[in-house]
Amino acid sequence: MEKPQNKYIAVTYRLYTVENNESELIEETSQDRPFLFISGFGVTLESFEKHIAGLEKGSDFDFTLTKDEAYGDYEPGRVLDLERGMFCINGHFDHEHIFKDAIVPLQNEDGNRFYGRVLEVGADTVKMDLNHPLAGKTLNFKGKVVENRDATNEEIQGMINRLSGEGCGCGCDSCGGGCDDGCHGDHGHCDCGCH
Repeated sequence: MEKPQNKYIAVTYRLYTVENNESELIEETSQDRPFLFISGFGVTLESFEKHIAGLEKGSDFDFTLTKDEAYGDYEPGRVLDLERGMFCINGHFDHEHIFKDAIVPLQNEDGNRFYGRVLEVGADTVKMDLNHPLAGKTLNFKGKVVENRDATNEEIQGMINRLSGEGCGCGCDSCGGGCDDGCHGDHGHCDCGCH
């Protein structure tokens, strides 16, 4: 069955990691700040979208994604020592944003944006973990669909603008013009760089 495209979907959920039959709550959205996305744009995990896109407004859900369905294995090779000079502004190291456990936006030579977590700031290098924070984890989502309808042309254009780096345009009224407020979740399954 083909998954629905261009659906405006809002869900509330609790996200748990599952290990050795033990669950740990790591993220929760609320009715007044749901997780919002438009299906078919690849901004969420494909497996997450597959479970949600066909559900009607008001439906409850409870599903588990294996690490392979979510963010894959944790790869030690994605922990890198980067030159400290990469984090300088006007010749000065950016102490305000680069510190242990900070989540830092990065960009590769192809212009792709992604996030890294600072593990350590040394004299010459900054050790960064480029693995997704949920890499290697089994994830359990429990929640409710609060909206599932066809997206408007304006919402679709907003998503296209957002993915091309032209501002928020995420189509969510709760955004308040900024995208770092959890509009698309913190750990999310948002792969659009809106963490």
